[in-house]
Amino acid sequence: MKKIDYRNQALKILPWVCGSCGRDFTGKNLRELTVHHKDHNYKNNPPDGSNWELLCLYCHDNEHSRALDAEWLPTHNTDKDKRTTTCHTPFENLNTLLSEKKK
Repeated sequence: MKKIDYRNQALKILPWVCGSCGRDFTGKNLRELTVHHKDHNYKNNPPDGSNWELLCLYCHDNEHSRALDAEWLPTHNTDKDKRTTTCHTPFENLNTLLSEKKK
């Protein structure tokens, strides 16, 4: 089976603009534009490009980071007694420190 060069195909049929931030690309910085598979399946490469979007390196990394975060972070908390809370309050003593400094 012939390997499809989906990046070159995507560059032929899609505008050279990041689909997330809207940054324009030219031949000079085109290497910073990547093909993102909308369904996250790199083997799904329809010739019409319906599973692709062009993203800059930064937006592409962000997209995959958000997907990884979503796998690990809960979207809702059904057990409120077990939820993680912070006990550190970095500005708790700020008013006292500022008033002492004025003296």
